[in-house]
Amino acid sequence: MASTNGKDNEYEFVKNLNNKRIKELNPLLNSLIESLFPYESEDSIIKCWLNHYPQKTDILIKVNSHIKGVSIKVGSKNSVHVEPVTKFVHFLRENNVSQRSIDEYLKYHYGDGSTNGKGTKRISVEEYKKDNQKEIDKINLELNDISLLKKAINRFVIQGNNSDFKIDALVYGSVNDFLWLSSDDIVSILLKNRNNYSTGVHFSSLFVQPKNRCLNYNLKYEKDRYSVQIKWYGLFDDIMKNIYYKSGIY
Repeated sequence: MASTNGKDNEYEFVKNLNNKRIKELNPLLNSLIESLFPYESEDSIIKCWLNHYPQKTDILIKVNSHIKGVSIKVGSKNSVHVEPVTKFVHFLRENNVSQRSIDEYLKYHYGDGSTNGKGTKRISVEEYKKDNQKEIDKINLELNDISLLKKAINRFVIQGNNSDFKIDALVYGSVNDFLWLSSDDIVSILLKNRNNYSTGVHFSSLFVQPKNRCLNYNLKYEKDRYSVQIKWYGLFDDIMKNIYYKSGIY
């Protein structure tokens, strides 16, 4: 799938959907819209617009009186969520993650020997893992508890922490070349992958890391050390596995 700017890509979806009849859409868009709006007529006119609020929904699609929210991703190393590390820690605490795992996550996050980012020597994640993999594994045991994982999926992918509006679908790709998942597919995939082993801190396929480790002490990116970023690195592979699974191949 061709690389393109995220916002430009979202606008292309709006441009190709807004004020179109369902029957006028290209086959991919037609399939998406008919899945989201299964009871609407082929002659129904679509309204579509960008969501300018910082929420999981990138575009909103309306057919008659029904509105659906869609998240759109493109490219590799897909980021699905960013928040201050303080809010992330609060989320862990309110869901009964042990203080030991929280402290160990913060050491992993900052990579400077501290739990507050004030340590003197910063090391890469690869260096950190050499001596601390057992502690990372213990963190992951707690993070992949089913109850916590369901809340994490909702927070990081489906709804976020600042919206009452949930996405109905996640689209991966560009307007003429995309794959997509329903919100139910997302939950199913991530619950299915919860026991997959990884050396990084993760909720199933969702990897947790600082927005920037800033190992070179560049002041421009220093503030990014204090934000947690959630990435779905294997998004394309997980979508393909879901397609194969539904078709009975996988």
